[in-house]
Amino acid sequence: MQDAKIAIRDLACRRGDRVLFRGLSLALNAGEALQVAGGNGIGKSSLLRIVAGLAPAFAGTVEREGAIGLVDERPALDTSHALGDALAFWARIDGTSENAAQAARDRLGLADLLDVPVRYLSTGQKKRAALARLIGQEAPLWLLDEPLNGLDVHAVELTEAIVAEHCAGGGIALVASHQPFRVEGLQRLALADYAA
Repeated sequence: MQDAKIAIRDLACRRGDRVLFRGLSLALNAGEALQVAGGNGIGKSSLLRIVAGLAPAFAGTVEREGAIGLVDERPALDTSHALGDALAFWARIDGTSENAAQAARDRLGLADLLDVPVRYLSTGQKKRAALARLIGQEAPLWLLDEPLNGLDVHAVELTEAIVAEHCAGGGIALVASHQPFRVEGLQRLALADYAA
């Protein structure tokens, strides 16, 4: 896995006329995981979008080393295609081997859903599919926005185990979640401490 690092300095986020947070600084190095906790509307998703480079910061800087994989509420899966075809599209883009793609699908319990159009999948099934795609990306920086929403108990435990394995392999996980997330050594940051 390539080098991984996230360094945030004095970050501020504004949405419309409202500053959601300011003065946020943190550093994550290879093998580390951080959960950003807080209620709805506090800026967790906005923080991930800024770190991913999808939204501008109001102030401060974000430095990244390594490719980014993002899983949020909008899985990048074509809803008009069967799940197998949608995942195969990303496997070609990401350069994922068929063996690795199949292993991820099997582990996440997707093998029996490959002929089902994405639009008919449940929230939890879409989350598991997005995680399978994320694994195939082999990106060292994982940004996970509410990754446990819609998952049953088994899928929650599996997601936590996959994130732990990613970090043990030298990756970084930045997890935005209001739900408990269990990974050994997980750091926690309360975004409310940086509310403007």
